[in-house]
Amino acid sequence: MASSRARRARRHPSRIRPALLAFAVLGATVTGAAYGQGHARPGAGGAVSSSASAPSGGEAAVETVEPVEPVVDGDARLAAAMASVPVPDGAEVSVAVLDPDSGAGAAYGTGAFETASIVKVDILAALLLRAQDAGRSLTAAEKSYAAAMIEKSDNDSASALWRAIGTADGLDAANERLGLTGTEGGDGPLWGLTRTTAADQVALLRQVFVADGSALSGASRAYVRGLMERIAEGQRWGVSAAADAAGGTAGSGWALKNGWLRRSTTGLWVVNSIGRVARGGHGCLVAVVSRGSGTQAAGISLTEAAARAAVSAVTGDPP
Repeated sequence: MASSRARRARRHPSRIRPALLAFAVLGATVTGAAYGQGHARPGAGGAVSSSASAPSGGEAAVETVEPVEPVVDGDARLAAAMASVPVPDGAEVSVAVLDPDSGAGAAYGTGAFETASIVKVDILAALLLRAQDAGRSLTAAEKSYAAAMIEKSDNDSASALWRAIGTADGLDAANERLGLTGTEGGDGPLWGLTRTTAADQVALLRQVFVADGSALSGASRAYVRGLMERIAEGQRWGVSAAADAAGGTAGSGWALKNGWLRRSTTGLWVVNSIGRVARGGHGCLVAVVSRGSGTQAAGISLTEAAARAAVSAVTGDPP
């Protein structure tokens, strides 16, 4: 008999689509400023026009070429910014960013990465959807687990809520509603081995931080944001490095969740960071996923440099 995971794969072939397709499902579609700018619109700059009709004497009409204003694609800007990010030998990194106000966004890198503890935001979103469906608030126990899971990254609390949502099947069902197409829950109790894309994580962040198109209620969104603004000391690294220096305190300049995991099979580190950062008047949603760093510190440096590059690609500020 086919496994439940195999049945899900057959039911939802979209899960194997490239990561960048997942980014296109964001409720405020990342168009215009973010994607598809590399081609002139019909009638836009660059069109060849005649300055006069051909005279009766048969002389050729004089043509003028309107100057084409160069347009830089967001992905190209991010790729250029990432060129200066030092990536350790053997390591991989992928990043996605969205400015919901302007619609500007970009993505770099492809493939699915292990989530480690960033999946805890997804677990909480799935729990809140279940509570919304039942027309209830979270119980005192659920709130206690949620606070410990997000603020302190407590694994026992995450395991308790992983079971409460129905493990991988429950997470996958919630993600269909949240618009995540490239994420698949980890087997059995292994929530930290859920696999995701940077684009999917930005889609999740949009569900939390943007009202338009979100499956989460206003109260649910505010609850998740509040927890992400109260991350424990010592875990406030990652995407927060891209926030304004003046706004680099919890609750004003950033809201985040990090994940880190040393793989027993290789001894190398998975280090990820997702969240919202304020920079130059912009509120950017940023997701960085990485693997293959030799140390946790090297992985943190990589995620922070990638986050700065991503935000600079949509704000125009230096990394």
